[in-house]
Amino acid sequence: MTEALGAKPKRILVTGGTGLVGRAIQEVVANGEGRPDEEWVFVSSRDADLTSAVETKALFEKHKPTHVIHLAAMVGGLFKNIRCNLDFWRRNIHINDNVLHSAYECGVQKVVSCLSTCIFPDKTTYPIDETMIHNGPPHSSNFGYSYAKRMIDVQNRGYFEQHGCRFTAVIPTNVFGPHDNFNIEDGHVLPGLIHKVYLAKQNGSALTVWGTGKPRRQFIYSLDLARLFVWVLREYEEVEPIILSGKYKIPRGRGKRGKNGLSSSPSLQWEKKMKSPSERLQRQSWRPWTSGESSSSTQPRPMGSSRRQPATPSSGTTSPTSSSRPSDKL
Repeated sequence: MTEALGAKPKRILVTGGTGLVGRAIQEVVANGEGRPDEEWVFVSSRDADLTSAVETKALFEKHKPTHVIHLAAMVGGLFKNIRCNLDFWRRNIHINDNVLHSAYECGVQKVVSCLSTCIFPDKTTYPIDETMIHNGPPHSSNFGYSYAKRMIDVQNRGYFEQHGCRFTAVIPTNVFGPHDNFNIEDGHVLPGLIHKVYLAKQNGSALTVWGTGKPRRQFIYSLDLARLFVWVLREYEEVEPIILSGKYKIPRGRGKRGKNGLSSSPSLQWEKKMKSPSERLQRQSWRPWTSGESSSSTQPRPMGSSRRQPATPSSGTTSPTSSSRPSDKL
């Protein structure tokens, strides 16, 4: 029908499609954000090992995407990064290079990759903006992951200058939402805190929060980020990366010392990590669809989610469960 009317159908391949952000995109596409001329295909590491150039190329040849949202990565929390910096560097470099080069070879019209706020220099001025990515080394605790993500920006520029490819990237602030990783050791700050509070409440035990209570963070709800990903895919035409930040007011962390209090361990932490909302995004007069209060109230319980699974889009393929292999997650 769309071809008869002269429209060009799009086939959008989403790598890391069963992770936190991938599932959020599935949900918003299925619940009104999708368009009749779009076919969404969500894949995970069960479909291909993206560290393999051969498997990645075969995946692209199978699905023949016109557009790609690249979410797949090896990810982890603070302690996992400290232990495995080399692994984070090598696996992510292979994944990113294979995805971008396969996209180029298969004639993909546009790729939107996902970076991370940890790519910004450890020693910098605030607020942070997109021009500051390469101004200095990232924090030493996760330099492997950070440099691998930075290289996506370098590759995007290279593919544009040498081949005219429309490859770009987004830099979301700290993401949270349904299907998050609630592992206290390997997860990120917000799901880890939720899990700790849950266990303390269930067991009547002390709540210990690592750190001094001074650092500040910005968060964005996964379903809000998903809608912004769709906007970037359709509307954003620049190669330069764009910061995607929610406008939630996140207060400085606080806690009482004593039974439920703050711990000074581990000592590795950033005092500030506040990003300046992108001017390009501000020009769109964007506001989060989800308030801070309602997003936190819909968080899945650490030991199992009470939320329904996201609806599966009528076209494309999805994996119903998330694999434990690293390249599934974001």
